[in-house]
Amino acid sequence: MKSILVTGGAGFIGSNFVPYFAEKYPQYKIINLDKLTYAGNLDNLKECESKANYQFVKGDICDAELVKKLFVENDIRGVIHFAAESHVDNSISGPRAFIETNLLGTFTLLDAARNYWMESPHKIKTGYEDCRFHHISTDEVYGALGETGYFTEDTPYDPSSPYSASKAGSDMLVRAYHRTYGMNVTVSNCSNNYGPKQHPEKLIPKIISNALSGKNIPIYGDGKNVRDWLYVLDHCKAIDLIYHRGRSGETYNIGGHNEKNNLEIVEAVCSILDERRPLANGKSYKDLVVFVKDRPGHDRRYAIDAAKLTTELGWKADENFASGIVKTVDWYLNNLKL
Repeated sequence: MKSILVTGGAGFIGSNFVPYFAEKYPQYKIINLDKLTYAGNLDNLKECESKANYQFVKGDICDAELVKKLFVENDIRGVIHFAAESHVDNSISGPRAFIETNLLGTFTLLDAARNYWMESPHKIKTGYEDCRFHHISTDEVYGALGETGYFTEDTPYDPSSPYSASKAGSDMLVRAYHRTYGMNVTVSNCSNNYGPKQHPEKLIPKIISNALSGKNIPIYGDGKNVRDWLYVLDHCKAIDLIYHRGRSGETYNIGGHNEKNNLEIVEAVCSILDERRPLANGKSYKDLVVFVKDRPGHDRRYAIDAAKLTTELGWKADENFASGIVKTVDWYLNNLKL
């Protein structure tokens, strides 16, 4: 059984990926290393607890001794690296954790993989030729777009927040390990994910939880910041493709081709809630929307060109926003503890 180390598997995207991956590949042993910060939730992995090919390890990716031990004891043959501090607001108020986890943590994993898989620069140990390190990143490393155009894999990096700067740095470390050591790596930069199991601090779950609690729904600035929304399971399927079939040293952008501004998001979510769980007074949840002071350095628009991923690996999103947002709201209605 081939052992794959997945980091951050108790977070939002990771806890959608791990059950999908463990179910699809029973020949892989999935070792989920997660620190269980406020954003990690083992309840989101209950369907994995009975799986023979799944193991959870509580720990920090910055802990070099623990990471080395996991590689040696489990003969790790692949890494899929989700673990990251990811909330922009938190990076503005407390950037240190982002630098430590996103930069030092990524370095710790890369170096453990290099030492375990390689004899020396550009010389892989016999039997370890297929080992791969896949790094999950964000489109925020590219900065902001104007009203037109898309991010491609060749777009220059221009991060705006401590979060996106720390992710940009981690991307560069991964690429450097490919160029300097010849390590087998791939990188993916994704657009905004949405779907089940997302932490309530994020936009869509916050809209839902505040609405159902009768609280104001805060929207930054004028609400016209645009993001390309990607359903989380479509992202998981793209990672699967890149990990197995992507070209070593390459970066692949993953986007949903669903550009929506925040006003359109809150409109869509509230409309579904009005239908699924109407208010007794007959009003709309949209009446709870309030506009709040914009966050510092808030990028205006992101949009992904996923043509490379589509052309090379045949990926396409199964969900559009209209179908994905209904599935998402229904999941929260069934699972939110209010």
